[in-house]
Amino acid sequence: MAVYTEVSDEALDLFLTDYDLGKVQSLKGIAGGVENTNYMLHAGGGQYILTLYEKRVAEADLPFFVGLMDHLSKKGFPCPSPIRKRNGDALGVVEGRPAALVTFLEGMEVKHPTAEHCRMAGEAMATLHIDAADFTIRRENALNPDGWKPLAKACLPRADEIEPGMALLISQELSDLTAIWPDDLPAGVVHADMFKDNVFFLDGSLSGIIDFYFGCNDFLAYDLAIAINAWCFDDDTEFMPELSKALIGGYQSVRKLEPTEVDCLPVLARGAALRFLLTRVNDWLNVPPGALVIPHDPRVFAKRLRFHQRVRTANSYGIA
Repeated sequence: MAVYTEVSDEALDLFLTDYDLGKVQSLKGIAGGVENTNYMLHAGGGQYILTLYEKRVAEADLPFFVGLMDHLSKKGFPCPSPIRKRNGDALGVVEGRPAALVTFLEGMEVKHPTAEHCRMAGEAMATLHIDAADFTIRRENALNPDGWKPLAKACLPRADEIEPGMALLISQELSDLTAIWPDDLPAGVVHADMFKDNVFFLDGSLSGIIDFYFGCNDFLAYDLAIAINAWCFDDDTEFMPELSKALIGGYQSVRKLEPTEVDCLPVLARGAALRFLLTRVNDWLNVPPGALVIPHDPRVFAKRLRFHQRVRTANSYGIA
C-alpha cells in the first residue's frame, strides 16, 4: 500500500454519494507498500480501506480482483469484502483513478514470524487455493516469465547503480529460467503477493489476508515459492529452514503437493525471487516525485536469488 494520489474533500464526497456509509470522520493515507494509493476511511462509525488503482494495475483486471475477494469472503475466507454502491457496483472513480472500498480487517502483521505463524500462513494459502477453485473469472499472470522480459529491459541499463553486478545477475538468471520454466503443473487462482505485511494476526490466530491486486491464474506451487521467499529469511536474508518446513507443512496439511510440484520448487523459488527483484529494481529507480511511498530495497531479493541458485532439491526447503 502507498499514496500516489491525494484525495480532496470534494472528490471524496462525490465518490461517497453513491454509498450508504454515513458521515465521514477521517481519511488517512497509508504509506506502506508500493503499488496502489490506499487510505483508511472512518465513516458512519465504521472503518474501511479506500484503494485507488495505479501503476501496474489495469482497469480491465479490476472485476477479477473485486470478484475474487467477494467470492472468497462469501466462503468464509478471512479477506476484505468489497463494499457495494446502492446500484450494486463495487467500483467507482476518485481523482480520475478507478477506486473501490473494502472492509477493514482487524489484526497486525508479524515482522519476525515464528514457525507457528508460518504454519498458519501455509494453511491459509492452501485454503485460498481450494476456495478459489470454482472462481470463474480468469486473469493471466502479467508478471510471468514473459512479463519479466520488459521489466529486465527497462532496468538493466541502470541496475548496477544499485549494486555492482546486478545487471549481470538479472540477465543471466532471466535467460536460465526462461529455458527451464515448467509448463504443466497444477494451476488455479493464486494470491501471488502473500508477503508478511499482507497477512494479519490477532490474539495468536491468523485474522486476515489482504492486497489481492496481483491475484491471477498460475501454478499453485509458484504461490508457495513466493511465500518461501517472503517468510523464510531473516532480516539479514539468512534462510531459516525451520520456517520453510512449517510453511510447507501447513500448506500440505490442507492440500498435498504433487511430486512434480515438489521437484520444481527450487526453480519456482528462483523465479519468485527474480520476479520481485525485477519489480523492486524498477520501483527503486523510478519513485514518482512527491509520492508518499517507501520503495523496498532490491538487494534483499538479489541475495535470496543467489541462495535459491545453490539449491538442488526441495529437501533444502524442508520437504522430506
